Amino acid sequence: MGKKLDFITTELQDFIANQKIFFVGTAACEGRVNVSPKGMDSFRVIGKNKIVWMNLTGSGNETAAHLLKNNRMTIMFCAFEGKPMILRLYGEAKIYHKRDRKFEDYSDLFPENPGARQIIEMEVDLVQTSCGFAVPFMDFREERTTLNTWSEKQGEDKIKEYWKNKNTLSIDGFETKILED
Repeated sequence: MGKKLDFITTELQDFIANQKIFFVGTAACEGRVNVSPKGMDSFRVIGKNKIVWMNLTGSGNETAAHLLKNNRMTIMFCAFEGKPMILRLYGEAKIYHKRDRKFEDYSDLFPENPGARQIIEMEVDLVQTSCGFAVPFMDFREERTTLNTWSEKQGEDKIKEYWKNKNTLSIDGFETKILED
């Protein structure tokens, strides 16, 4: 059944590397709680207590806004095939934009992606597993190419315009600082 750990074990790192989707949960002190599904090759374990993931351009930018208000974050993985398990990583996160040195440092860990918006770094202070006995089996067919195709077609200037129109404020009106220098 479930366990609480102080770090990400080698076995859990292998589990993470084999997952096709993860979920990110954040919340400011007030306003809405956000849970976002993330996919593609956008997640890395870089230490027993540190992960990074690349946040790609999307219709909202809640994670960035929330982390500026309250740096708590939870990441969840579910086994949709094989042995059942749910894995949660709890910790405090920092957000890096393309203008930040840390973004540049971490970006080499990921495939180049024209829709890359931010890189999130999280210090993990609790690792929790639970049974996952009620999580259904689901077969992975393939990655969607829609976001990459859209991003490539837009180009950098149009993506920045999209960020200006869709990604500068959260749904609760919190700043995301995506376009600040």
